[in-house]
Amino acid sequence: MRREWTVIVLVGAVLTTGCVSNKKYQEALAEADNVKMELDKTRQQKSAMEQQVRTLKEVNAKFGNEAQAARDELQRIEHGRDAERGAIEGRTKELEDKVKALSAQNKNVRQEYQDVKRHNDTLKSLVARYQKELKDRSNAGTSPQSATLAPSQAPAGTATAPPAAASAAMNINKVSANDMILFLGLKQEEADRIVSNRPYRVKGELVAKNVVPKETFDLIKDRISVSP
Repeated sequence: MRREWTVIVLVGAVLTTGCVSNKKYQEALAEADNVKMELDKTRQQKSAMEQQVRTLKEVNAKFGNEAQAARDELQRIEHGRDAERGAIEGRTKELEDKVKALSAQNKNVRQEYQDVKRHNDTLKSLVARYQKELKDRSNAGTSPQSATLAPSQAPAGTATAPPAAASAAMNINKVSANDMILFLGLKQEEADRIVSNRPYRVKGELVAKNVVPKETFDLIKDRISVSP
């Protein structure tokens, strides 16, 4: 800037005085050339800086686009993660409910198994008892002591008669449903079931075949028979 003022001053001096020495003129021209070179250099530096500014703006815009793309990708990943987490939680709850239902079902099955096992043990006990009763009855029927005396062998003046218990027992293989209702106090459906499931080899078949409940059987077992 100082040199520019020097050139201007020299030009002004020339215009004022009308003459200037050759030496001063050459110095002024050299000074003007230097100023011009510095001005060109400054312009070039300015252009370079402007180019750098444009490059930096482009790089900044590129980084901004990449940053926005990264944010969008992160948001997409987070959304997918949330959706996947919701699906997993829903599936987990569904499996937990299924496990609870299966546990309840398993508990019911175990309870049913215990009930069936107890019923089966009861039936086994009844069958064993009735088999023993049938065996004892068979042995008693073939024993000489239980054989019925012929009329010719009976003592004079004595009448043969069946035991009192046998005469009081009702043969469920022969009597009608009405008689069982009247004399045994059974319900109509119980008497009908007894008739429908004939014949019986032992009395215990009434329970083994689920014809009457065990409580009912215990009440009538001493008043019934299954004699052929």
